[in-house]
Amino acid sequence: PPGPVCNRSFDLYACWGDAVPNSPATVPCPWYLPWHHRGKAGVAPGVPVAGTAGDSGATVQGGVVARRCGPDGRWVTDDSGKPWQDNSQCEDLAQVQPLQRQAWLLEQFRLLYTVGYSLSLVALVVALLLLLLLRRLRCTRNLIHANLFVSFALRAGAILTRDALLPHGHGHGHPLQLLGMQETAVFPQAGPACRVAQSLAQYCVGANYAWAMAEGLFLLRLLVATSARRCLPAFLLLGWGVPVLFVIPWVVLRYLYENEGCWERNEKVAVWWVIRCPILVAVAVNFVVFVRIVRILVAKMRAHQVSRGDTRLRLARSTLTLIPLLGVHEVVFALAGEGEGGGGLRLARLCLHLLLTSAQGLVVSILYCFTNKEVRHDTGQG
Repeated sequence: PPGPVCNRSFDLYACWGDAVPNSPATVPCPWYLPWHHRGKAGVAPGVPVAGTAGDSGATVQGGVVARRCGPDGRWVTDDSGKPWQDNSQCEDLAQVQPLQRQAWLLEQFRLLYTVGYSLSLVALVVALLLLLLLRRLRCTRNLIHANLFVSFALRAGAILTRDALLPHGHGHGHPLQLLGMQETAVFPQAGPACRVAQSLAQYCVGANYAWAMAEGLFLLRLLVATSARRCLPAFLLLGWGVPVLFVIPWVVLRYLYENEGCWERNEKVAVWWVIRCPILVAVAVNFVVFVRIVRILVAKMRAHQVSRGDTRLRLARSTLTLIPLLGVHEVVFALAGEGEGGGGLRLARLCLHLLLTSAQGLVVSILYCFTNKEVRHDTGQG
């Protein structure tokens, strides 16, 4: 044709002819695909399947591969610089269907933690207002609680913002990026704003774990020392400063060696461990602190000659309230590892982790603010 055209080419998948600018281009599914002459297994004829064209009981012989020729006479590319291409009509449905089911489940998980983080965010904002506006509550203990609440609120807000910037539901990948810690989805059209949100989310997650560790160390100091007032500046540095030391190197390494999509894939394990290792250290320290606090509580209760049944009740109550505050449940998931594949056990563990993590801020705000005797007294509820 006259004028500029997108040049004919072979991309090691299909053979493309010349294409007119600003128009779609299609070619038949390659004949050499192993399933080219095979019926689409596992689907009854006539039942439509997402991502496929025509009768789902037929072979891929009637399907096409699609590209788009840009207005400048060049093939439209994705973020990786390679020509964008839609091979969905040529895929083997026997492999696609399980992925579609898994994607649907993960989308429900995303809705689950979105609700959890939203409820946590509202509760944390109210709790913060109470702690900051009521003057009688302004002590070192409540200031540390307030900073922990801020870290929870920032984590929830950052993750919700990041998810809003990710292009869900457009065929670009599955919503596997769910935890703020575990980023494994594929969104090739994500832009710089999404990467900035991803970086801020990683900082907020790190700050949240750091402040949980600060809470544990503060409680331990209260139990073994007479005063803990002078430790507030050190805890402020630990909670808000330390995460910068590993988030900034992670951002630099991602930009240099894994600058793809929204920085949600973690194919380079060494880069991922720059973020993962400090979080695991915080989880381990908090678990050790938790065990020591429980041992000290047991010793103090026995020293005061409290009745055995009352001792167990108080210890159980203290232990249950410390678990969400220190994030002790994270130890179980850290020991289990992240896992591979989409097995039922892994999905169940992922669902439980998402539920506990997203609702943690809500539980902490209830236990350490709304049911706090000082708060209830000052607000006229006690």
